[in-house]
Amino acid sequence: MRDAANIESLLELKPDYIGMIFYPKSSRYVNELPQVSFGDTPKVGVFVNATSAEIKEKSEEFNLDLLQLHGNEPVDQVKELKAEGFQIMKVFSVMDELPLTHMKLYEPYVDYFLFDTKTPKYGGSGHKFDWDILKQYGLSKPFFLSGGIDLEDIEKIKSMQLEHLFGVDVNSRFEVAPALKDIEKIKALKAKL
Repeated sequence: MRDAANIESLLELKPDYIGMIFYPKSSRYVNELPQVSFGDTPKVGVFVNATSAEIKEKSEEFNLDLLQLHGNEPVDQVKELKAEGFQIMKVFSVMDELPLTHMKLYEPYVDYFLFDTKTPKYGGSGHKFDWDILKQYGLSKPFFLSGGIDLEDIEKIKSMQLEHLFGVDVNSRFEVAPALKDIEKIKALKAKL
């Protein structure tokens, strides 16, 4: 999110989190702080293979509450950021299986995992993966589900009764343009949750 008026409209709906993407190749890239009071709504910074120095700089500049690491960040970098007090969500891009062995290496240093659909461009494709693989999840950390989620999917997600599902991360299907949320559709989403 980067448009001040759109953010203010969204904040009226009291979202659990608001995300800002700090990946320069993304059409949703945020390069300056929106002049908005976020109040108590936590701000998530989305990074793709950024250096720890870049992450820390953006975190301080934007007063981020949670880091979403969406690239191939090594375990040592995640461990370092966690040791400095950051809340961390590590993203795994998947299609038909969960990389549980790899994920276990990160588990001690993250607060959440997030599963998104595997694409060459680190998410934002609007496509779904096979959600049935989430039944294989046996780790202790809560996770977010992302990847092409639309209003019609909410009932199915709820019916799956996934024990560690913490929330859904919605983006492309709830936008009128990149980085511009469809407020009416978000209202409809909140009504379904």
